[in-house]
Amino acid sequence: MNDFRRTALWVVLVFSLVMLWDRWQLHHGRQATFFPTPPASVAQAPGAASATSAPIPQATTTGSAITPAAPPPAQGEVVWVTTDVLKLGFDTAGGTLVHAEFLQHRDLIDANRPFTLLERNPKRVYLAQTGLISAAGGEALPTHQALMRLTTPQSALHSGGPTLELRFESPVIGGVQLVKTYTLQRSGYVIDVRHEVINHGDAARTPQLYLQLVRDASKPAGESSFYSTFTGPAVYTDAKKYQKIEFSQIDSNSADIDKTADNGYVAMVQHYFASAWLLDAGLQREYYVRKVDTGLYSVGMISPMGTLEPGAVKSLQARLFVGPQEETVLEATAPGLELVKDYGWLTILAKPLYWLLVQLHGMTGNWGWAIVALVVLLKIAFYWLNAKAYASMAKMKAVNPRIMELRERYQNDPQRMQQEMMRIYREERVNPMGGCLPILIQIPVFIALYWVLLATVEIRSAPWLGWIHDLSAPDPWYILPFVMTLTTILQTALNPIPPDPMQAKLMWIMPLAFSVMFFFFPSGLVLYWLTNNILSIAQQWIINTRLGVPPKFHLPKF
Repeated sequence: MNDFRRTALWVVLVFSLVMLWDRWQLHHGRQATFFPTPPASVAQAPGAASATSAPIPQATTTGSAITPAAPPPAQGEVVWVTTDVLKLGFDTAGGTLVHAEFLQHRDLIDANRPFTLLERNPKRVYLAQTGLISAAGGEALPTHQALMRLTTPQSALHSGGPTLELRFESPVIGGVQLVKTYTLQRSGYVIDVRHEVINHGDAARTPQLYLQLVRDASKPAGESSFYSTFTGPAVYTDAKKYQKIEFSQIDSNSADIDKTADNGYVAMVQHYFASAWLLDAGLQREYYVRKVDTGLYSVGMISPMGTLEPGAVKSLQARLFVGPQEETVLEATAPGLELVKDYGWLTILAKPLYWLLVQLHGMTGNWGWAIVALVVLLKIAFYWLNAKAYASMAKMKAVNPRIMELRERYQNDPQRMQQEMMRIYREERVNPMGGCLPILIQIPVFIALYWVLLATVEIRSAPWLGWIHDLSAPDPWYILPFVMTLTTILQTALNPIPPDPMQAKLMWIMPLAFSVMFFFFPSGLVLYWLTNNILSIAQQWIINTRLGVPPKFHLPKF
């Protein structure tokens, strides 16, 4: 049994050190040694990529792909509008949204400017596009490459009303004209987009509307290499629920998504922020993800608009969400949209923890103190479990001198030594695993809290006290991670020394190795772990004293 535990601990240690080294390499801008990732695609310059970077989606109703002949890319101009929370740029080439700034969220690298999600420049491309394709093939229809005309008066773009409208009209292409009308709410992140299709030709048309999000594969600027968050497309349907798609899956054509549905949405997700195209439930649509030849990736859906007779007009309403992953806003916007704030397999635990954190913030007015209060409440909830664990550790510490004596006496007779150890455990009613099981039960809760703190955008740029001005960024003076490392050393020193010398060394090496990683973690996560350490030390000290086992520090012997 000891050999197995020793081997398992060695495996965990080696793997932890491998992961730590890889993260260290990435943090310093080098390629990972053991788990390399493919280099991110470099977006083309606006002159090369512009709003026409993504290809026109293919018609699908005939069963075989039909690519309509596309007109040459058009050069448009950018129209700028500002609401209370957004600054947006729309290109008249396709009426495409090419820029989105969040006025209430600051950039992590340059705090003097707002955070930008959608943009088009030599380093990054991230766009929201719509257009028409013909279900029957043949003539091309107005796409995101068509040069449109803004018909909204300039004076209306700067009015102080509760809503703001932008109307773009395409030329007649293939006998069809597309009119896009964006309606913005002054204080919202949801944009209503009405698509009016007018048949000016002398024959019936069968247009299909596509809505797509296009971006490069680069990670968000300022993202830490010491923890991983998802960046990429996502598709939601009632049947398969939330499906994340890695860029590598698109490269290998292995993405498994629902192809058709009459519900759901498509999204582009990154840490703290997301964009999503939304259609009303009941409208038939086909989902797709694909790679663009220029190194970009697209996720979208195509919805048929039926047959359009000569002179007829049809419209289809869509919504575009572009904003932070605020859970209550996402839940109110569309079914399942809150899942872009991804807690993974611990969602069932993470959601109540987030709700409790929000309530505590309402009482304290400070996200840092809300984190501290939440950890205190969790420690109270698990008090009796922890008490049993620490009581078991205290008993182990009391019999530890006898165990060490046995090891010396029977060092050449492992079987006899094991028998004598088990006899002492029975006589003293000590369970060697009694200190582990209560703690293991709590691990999923604390992992869920970790993901809550990592994913909650409200903590981004939120101060705590003194030198901590942003709980989502590492401590600029490394004070919190240094104190956390000291508490980790103190907590380890209070534990009984394992009888196996190798286990005793691992007991020190592993916590210290993980403590190093916390120097690069967001200060909110470090604050949560530090608070947990302090409360654990206090409870362990009290229980040891009550059981007549004076707290004693066991320093490592390497």
